[in-house]
Amino acid sequence: MALEVGSIVEGKVSGITGFGAFVNLPDKKTGLVHISEIARDYVKDIHEHLTVGQTVKVKILTIEPGGKISLSIKKAVEPKPKSVPFSGRPAEVTFSSGNSDMSFEDKMAKFKQSSDERMLDIKRNVESKRGSRRK
Repeated sequence: MALEVGSIVEGKVSGITGFGAFVNLPDKKTGLVHISEIARDYVKDIHEHLTVGQTVKVKILTIEPGGKISLSIKKAVEPKPKSVPFSGRPAEVTFSSGNSDMSFEDKMAKFKQSSDERMLDIKRNVESKRGSRRK
């Protein structure tokens, strides 16, 4: 099986360094997975993600004429769908086309009221943290 750029193959981690991991590929070739290509998140310590002897799927990024092969683990696996974090407070005002029965002035009045309420909440929160001494 000839190795081609863009193909996804399985290999075995043969060594780990501070800058990446070496992976034994089919055809008795070895490639390097740079630390930035190991996971989608920040990788501080490679040992938290990989161990020597572990079988991994890798995508071949480049094959240089000198024989150097660059690999990626994060591009070989499907990305997980991102979830939107919940802020804990529901949105009070939405500006979708579903509110077309409201006039612009009504929308602005509703937005201003909501904004004023939020600013008051923020002000109260900041003052309680500062230990305001107003009398």
